[in-house]
Amino acid sequence: MSPGNTHHMMAVPGFTEARLTITGTEQLTAGLIDAVDSLCARVEAAADEPVVVLRLGLPAADGEPGPPTAPAAIHLVARWERALRRLERAGAATFAIAEGWCGGTALEALLSCDYRIGTPDLRLAPLMASGEPWPGVIVHRLAGQLGTAQVRRLVLFGAELPVSRALEVGLVDEITDDTATALTAAVALARRLSGPEVAIRRRLLLEAGSTSFEEALGVHLAACDRSLRRLQATDAL
Repeated sequence: MSPGNTHHMMAVPGFTEARLTITGTEQLTAGLIDAVDSLCARVEAAADEPVVVLRLGLPAADGEPGPPTAPAAIHLVARWERALRRLERAGAATFAIAEGWCGGTALEALLSCDYRIGTPDLRLAPLMASGEPWPGVIVHRLAGQLGTAQVRRLVLFGAELPVSRALEVGLVDEITDDTATALTAAVALARRLSGPEVAIRRRLLLEAGSTSFEEALGVHLAACDRSLRRLQATDAL
């Protein structure tokens, strides 16, 4: 199966894993969007606690990326953004393993994941459309997660971000050659909470920059009340 549309559920000791591979060099097509939607649907329909793992980027062994991809039609861009938003709201912890050149759709998918593991050869680059940095929702995600000062050069001029800088600003959570061990440890950490509980906390983070204290108070109190009820029910067992 080719990168960009590889997805399957596989039994792994301790959890069910949903995988998807995106190199970032693909043309944005309905097939790629359907792959993300299909993965989300599988997670939503899973009877147990699935974990989402995205493999992103073009490994150095596969060479340098080719010429910038042509811009996609706006209706495809809109569908792609909705698919990424669905991934951001998935009721499961989401993990990314990024290596080599990670740009375009791969970088956009990376920004939608909860925990991000990078390899030492990782280079992050914005989506280039006919040689220009792409002004899509990736700009909103970058600025929301890091602030405008941190991503100005990346957004305005398309400058690549080396892995050391990506780690420094928080775009990746760790750098390692042993991605399998890092993933196992990260999943073990995430398993302290169920997928829905992770999703609640993720949503609170995503909405933090766009809501006032007064608007946020009720939502956070409701989340705290939910946690207290869950903990009390656990203690009563």
